Amino acid sequence: RSFAVLDLIAARPCRVVDVMRDMGLPWATAHRTVKKLEKAQFLMLNPDTSHYEIGPRMWHLGSSYLANNKMLKAAISYLARDRDIRGVDVQVVERIGSYSVVIHAEKRQVQEISKAQYGYHIPLHAGSKGLVLLAYEPEDFISSYIAQQLEQLTPYTITDASALRERLAQIRADGFAQTEGDVQTFTGSIAAPVFGGKGAVVGCICFVYLKKLARDDAAIDELKEALLLMTHSLSVELGWHPGQS
Repeated sequence: RSFAVLDLIAARPCRVVDVMRDMGLPWATAHRTVKKLEKAQFLMLNPDTSHYEIGPRMWHLGSSYLANNKMLKAAISYLARDRDIRGVDVQVVERIGSYSVVIHAEKRQVQEISKAQYGYHIPLHAGSKGLVLLAYEPEDFISSYIAQQLEQLTPYTITDASALRERLAQIRADGFAQTEGDVQTFTGSIAAPVFGGKGAVVGCICFVYLKKLARDDAAIDELKEALLLMTHSLSVELGWHPGQS
């Protein structure tokens, strides 16, 4: 129950009454669980909003995970060597549950793009990073995910099951995903998978840019080439061999 409460509040800060309603718990149970998590510093109460948020002890656990993350280490090392990637926000992304989560972000452009920084998470059916991660999941996971009621973040977010399946098949054929306006109407992105030693996708790299850049075909082609080179190099470094996936 405590893990489920943490998952809920990580996705959406809320009150005890929201935990009670969303999880179908008695008031006393919801209140007791939240208070125990608060006492242990896994949750904290925001005095301005009266909503519970993830607490500092969760950061301690999460930072331990990131410190030992092989894909993240390889990506940071690659980005330190390659300063030619410009005009985008570079994101290192993993799937956590039903979300794509940015575990590292680097700003490689002058303009500010909201919701492109480290820590942001969005549903898997939105954005190039989410679509790439969803596309390479096993069929039973994809079927279960698509069977849910999918949130429409913008008018361009794909929520129709048939259309989404077609898009996922195209992504697997192309080896990358490119979207425009489906997370925020003024941004576009391109993402490609990173494979691990056993041939499974362990995450992805995503380039996020302002929508106007999508009109520059030459610039997009350069970004795509840089992205595919980066993800190929990272995959090989993690023990992947061409032909495994």
